[in-house]
Amino acid sequence: MPHTSSRAPRALLLAQLSNAIGDGAFYVSSALYFTRIVGLSAAQIGIGLTLAWAVGSVAGVWLGHLADRRGPRGTAVLLALATAAAVASFLFIRSFVPFLIAAAVYATAQSGLAAARQALLAGLVAPSARTEVLARLQSTLNAGLAVGAGIGGLALHAGTRHAYLSIFALDAAGFLLCALVLRGLPSVPAAPAATAGEPRLAVLRDRPYALLTLLNALLLLRLPLLSLALPLWIVERTTAPGWIVSALFVLNTAAVMLLQVRTARAVTGLPQATRAVGRSGAVMLASCAVFAVTGAAGLGPWTTVAVLGLGAVLQVAAEMRHSAGSWQIGFALAPAGRIGQYQGFYGTGVPVARTLGPLLVTTLLVSWGTPGWLVLGAIFLLAAAATRPAVRWAERTRAQAPATDGATQLVGAR
Repeated sequence: MPHTSSRAPRALLLAQLSNAIGDGAFYVSSALYFTRIVGLSAAQIGIGLTLAWAVGSVAGVWLGHLADRRGPRGTAVLLALATAAAVASFLFIRSFVPFLIAAAVYATAQSGLAAARQALLAGLVAPSARTEVLARLQSTLNAGLAVGAGIGGLALHAGTRHAYLSIFALDAAGFLLCALVLRGLPSVPAAPAATAGEPRLAVLRDRPYALLTLLNALLLLRLPLLSLALPLWIVERTTAPGWIVSALFVLNTAAVMLLQVRTARAVTGLPQATRAVGRSGAVMLASCAVFAVTGAAGLGPWTTVAVLGLGAVLQVAAEMRHSAGSWQIGFALAPAGRIGQYQGFYGTGVPVARTLGPLLVTTLLVSWGTPGWLVLGAIFLLAAAATRPAVRWAERTRAQAPATDGATQLVGAR
């Protein structure tokens, strides 16, 4: 069992921060660079990123398996270098096909890096401390994204080719620093290879874990809610001033930075995790109902701002509960020798929510209006409520599995 030292979490936090600053700047400025400077259409960018993250989602499971079998530290270092190379290649993109290839490499390396780092964390941090460390990583991520977004804003203000290219260089340098930091961590032994008759990717036959991954992806529909659907709703359906969009984003980021660690401390096992996720669904339903009120006729601008603020507070409270519970579930139900592939599979919820979620969420909210908010809230509530029986199912399959080494058990395959 790993023993947590102060060195490993600090190094993981530094690696996260270096990525987050560069990625924050990249996310803010990349779309405008490819449209204004390179000349790609919005449709080309959307299609390219959707295909890229679809490829990355599938590849992430295989790369997580590679991290299990070859060792997570070395795999994570190589994937950080691959991500840096992919970002650097954007400096030379001039047309759609090279953009698509570079984006696919970027998404694949990012997905694999996330899985490998989770396996590395599991090998260096004691189970009792993982949720708190993950909460600190999430807070660091938000802080880095905020700083990076500010830097990206400077590039947008300048609007020149060189300003945009400096952002790509910054992001690539961040991943190089990440690789250097991860290389300095202690090595985690590779898991033994599967024995004869066992599948290489056991996670694909673990039906309870697949169900939990699906439920988690539904709960992650909150990701395009704040970044895309809610801004559109505010502009098209409410009387609130446009600046409230930025204010709500700052509120969310600050709350996660300040309170995520405290929220996660209460989640120390599967019972607490399922309870946290269940409560997050109820709070998200309440948040959606509050947001729906802002579309009512006759609601003044400042009243609308106050109601939007209440909805945003409820939303971020639900987000932090869901995050803490989800981390615990994803780790606790992964066999010891297969954390990389299991985390790679569980992590597909993020790109799925980011690629398919915008269409679903904007259709519900912008097209359906107030009823759409209630439908979305019901989706959150039902997905959260279904998590508890799904966790119990997963626990039963593990208890019924043959009493062999946890690294080679095939669970959930009945």
